[in-house]
Amino acid sequence: YELIKLREHPEWIEQAAQWFTSKWHLPLSFYQESMAESLRLKNVVPQWYIFITAEQKIVAGAGVINNDFHDRSDLTPNLCALFVEKEYRNQGIAKEILATIRKDMEKLGVQQLYLATDYSGFYEKYDWQFLTMAQDNEGIPVYLYQIKTKE
Repeated sequence: YELIKLREHPEWIEQAAQWFTSKWHLPLSFYQESMAESLRLKNVVPQWYIFITAEQKIVAGAGVINNDFHDRSDLTPNLCALFVEKEYRNQGIAKEILATIRKDMEKLGVQQLYLATDYSGFYEKYDWQFLTMAQDNEGIPVYLYQIKTKE
């Protein structure tokens, strides 16, 4: 397996955008534009990461954007779109992605990361702390977690 930072490998952007769209059902253009924006060196956010097999197949990924579709725009940036293909789960891939993003964001000068999710009990295993409840764009309650980037 290899974890790829899309800002360092723009040749993966189109394939990654299509993969994320198939998982999260947001418009392809959302991912294409966000990933293109990540190539501009002056921007810390957005950032995108994929996990590929030796056969060059994307099996997991995540991003960092300013706001992951919730009503707490003051809590930024947000880890988003974490997804691991079912047959690759429980192999430490999510743990590696979360740790890599945390270190990468620290290097880029981000001190705190947030995430919105409808899961509880998962992110705590990786040192994320529950912060508060928020509402997503459809008014549905979501859990907001936080983590300091410096370990």
